[in-house]
Amino acid sequence: MQKTDYHHGNLKQEFLSIAFNFIKTEEIEKLTLKILSDATGTSRSAIYRHFKSKDALIEATIVEGLEQFDQATSPILLDKSRPLVDRFYLSTKQYIEFAKNNPNLYRLIFGKKYAHIREEVSSIKDENCSGFSALKIAIEEGQKSGILKKEESYKQTIIIWASLHGLSSLIIDGFLDVEEIYEELADDMFTNLLAGEFYRNKHKKISFKN
Repeated sequence: MQKTDYHHGNLKQEFLSIAFNFIKTEEIEKLTLKILSDATGTSRSAIYRHFKSKDALIEATIVEGLEQFDQATSPILLDKSRPLVDRFYLSTKQYIEFAKNNPNLYRLIFGKKYAHIREEVSSIKDENCSGFSALKIAIEEGQKSGILKKEESYKQTIIIWASLHGLSSLIIDGFLDVEEIYEELADDMFTNLLAGEFYRNKHKKISFKN
């Protein structure tokens, strides 16, 4: 088929869709311009008009990946129609399920290899950081209501995030066979987060397994 620079619709978004479909089964390092070109019937020059380099394509994939992750977790944490403890458990489940269902994408957006690209578009110091600010807001809400231990919220958010990231990474990398017990580990993590008085007197047992 002859390659052409013309293509109907949003070609940039089509390239991104191909990238996302590709990393469902392969690492993004294996994605080439030829794969994009063959899949869309366009020339390489058409790709370069939208992405100046492969790093630019990876950056766009990270940005959209972070948005997908944010949509999977943040609305739950910020939904005040639910009890806060429920929100923590549900968002934890969504976090881990996102990693399990999208292992290559999860490694791409949170792994070390492309940290230099990710840090150009997102930082935990940014109030709009994907997921992080929603978790921090929820933690501060819990501290004010006496549900959570009163500690420095920024550090507490990092500790919880690090725990979730570590647990998710262990699961998708098949290390220590934690997938068999990760629900129990998630329960223990949030039990430690709850304020002692709340846990003893008010907390209705809500398990991550529910």
